[in-house]
Amino acid sequence: MAMFSLNSDLLKNLFGGKKCDLRSFHAVQQQEQAVDSVERGTKPVPIEKIVGTVGRYNDFDCEFRPRRQGDNPRLQRIIQAMQAGKSMPPISLYQIKDDFFVLDGHHRLLAAKELGLEEIRACILELLPSADTLENQLYREKIDFRDQAGLSATIELTELDQFVHLEQQIRIHQAFLERQQGQEISYKQAAGDWYQTIYRPLVTLIKNSGLVRNFSGRTVDDLYLYISEHQWGEKRERKYGIGIDKLIPRDMEAFRAKMAEYTQQKYPEMKQSITVFVLINVEGKHEQRIMDRLFALDEVKELHSVHGSIDLIVKVVLQRDLLSSDAEVISQFTHSMIRPIRGVKSTQTLIPGLSRVKE
Repeated sequence: MAMFSLNSDLLKNLFGGKKCDLRSFHAVQQQEQAVDSVERGTKPVPIEKIVGTVGRYNDFDCEFRPRRQGDNPRLQRIIQAMQAGKSMPPISLYQIKDDFFVLDGHHRLLAAKELGLEEIRACILELLPSADTLENQLYREKIDFRDQAGLSATIELTELDQFVHLEQQIRIHQAFLERQQGQEISYKQAAGDWYQTIYRPLVTLIKNSGLVRNFSGRTVDDLYLYISEHQWGEKRERKYGIGIDKLIPRDMEAFRAKMAEYTQQKYPEMKQSITVFVLINVEGKHEQRIMDRLFALDEVKELHSVHGSIDLIVKVVLQRDLLSSDAEVISQFTHSMIRPIRGVKSTQTLIPGLSRVKE
């Protein structure tokens, strides 16, 4: 096996170029008033999230390259060992919120970076922020919820005091599982099942729909909470938007059973069909050409030339996100796909209410 050596080009890459600073752990700790600590064990950490060092931020630049230039035989030995597949001890990190700081293992981290690794095993001690800011309050809430539920991933909500709704969902699911299985189920067991069979399927539907693009400053998890609470928590009667019930039943466990029928790759999209009739007046000499243009559109399902005050009747079926408005989607289609056609004089749209259709 070819052994790695620090040639002149690599040395230039390691020690040359523009200098920059790492973040100081102690400065961040003081700013965040991070004192209470929690052992997080040993696990892989994304290298890009390691942003500083404990007490040695003046010894390295922002890429963890030593500021003192020269040969570094220790680094070379570590790189060679890692290339040979030898197991390295985990580095030691302090964590403050989403940032990590190196306590021990600077050379192992630099070797991992030079080898293009994206993660490194680390033993983590998290220091919880206590400074009275909205960001810190939200962080403490999400960490408390995650730890109590025994989840490995965090759920990102942007408003305070909202995790209580997720806790309630888990408690309801816990009671359901106990009835179903005839035995006691722990909160963490119920939370794990809720996460896999209820939370993730609905979050996947929301992600596939692209709904979050319409809500600046909100997260997919915010939309999960909003939709799930309206469907399963409040269960208010409504006259509009009832099409969502076909995709997301009003009962949480019914939704769970429905999603169990799908693989994640085949989850239905959060889309709803809108049927609209467009009445069009046209210039007579352009009527045939306009009909050809309209009939070529995928959204146009029927097209009729009629005699009277209206020249054409078009049946159009559009798709919209469940939280978008019918009026917005219809207006956009009419103004972008019908009105610009030369010879179209005017349009009028009709949305059917109660419909009865014979096959």
